[in-house]
Amino acid sequence: MVAEWPGSGLSDEELDVAYNVRRKAGEELFARYMARYRDESARAVDGLPGYPGIVYDEASGERLDVWGTGEGLRPVFVFLHGGYWMALSRDVSSFMARGLHEQGVATVVPDYTLAPKASLEEIVRQVRASIAWIYRHGRAHGLDPERIVVGGSSAGGHLTGMTMVGGWQEPFGLPEDVVKAAMPISGLFDIRPITRVYVNEAVRLDLARAARLSPALLPAEYRCPAVFVVAEDDGEGFLEQSRSFQPTWGAGELMVVPGRDHFDVVFDLADPGSRVGGALLDLVRR
Repeated sequence: MVAEWPGSGLSDEELDVAYNVRRKAGEELFARYMARYRDESARAVDGLPGYPGIVYDEASGERLDVWGTGEGLRPVFVFLHGGYWMALSRDVSSFMARGLHEQGVATVVPDYTLAPKASLEEIVRQVRASIAWIYRHGRAHGLDPERIVVGGSSAGGHLTGMTMVGGWQEPFGLPEDVVKAAMPISGLFDIRPITRVYVNEAVRLDLARAARLSPALLPAEYRCPAVFVVAEDDGEGFLEQSRSFQPTWGAGELMVVPGRDHFDVVFDLADPGSRVGGALLDLVRR
């Protein structure tokens, strides 16, 4: 294992500044963002055709929502919510569903068991199981299993990365290219810095486990097209994570979105006229 990792030379206080985006936003603004996630998600799915509350993983009982189905099979955008693996849910993470539906794209939003109730290894397994469910059962729900695009924000960006890498598909009985494209947003790709910030009270990682759960340190023979999105006013740690991983992936581009921060850049997924929304549609249609 490589001894040096992003931020290994920083103090604990400096790492907290780099990765504690909730503190950066402040509690009042953070609360407004959380309310906006909830309200915009509720409006987006109100009256939208779909299949909410499907159990996708018998072992955990976790569920997913399918939104924005239509005639025939639609390409799928799978959105993996953030919350540092220990907060949020599918109920507040479907704000892009109506906009994508109007563009002929279905949205799938899985829940996963939150830390510390589940280990990060188990969370990754569940997310991968949700992809397997779409591939095996999607057709019965209006989803095209040959057109799966995965995206997610923050911790969801890390989980997106864990669906992009190789080695996990065969045990699930999936083709290596089951994920056709990806859009990690403010993602975490080398999670060893997390061992020294407050989040580790919940995820309880050591350096060895963090390395095994880091997309940047895992093999990938097949590299799907990807757009690595990060906000101009994001946490410095998140900016550095995307800047470092995108060139090594070799099959994607880096998009730094001006005028956005860690929490509001994801809302651009709902707007096909935005740079982020347009790039997502390009990935789906590529």
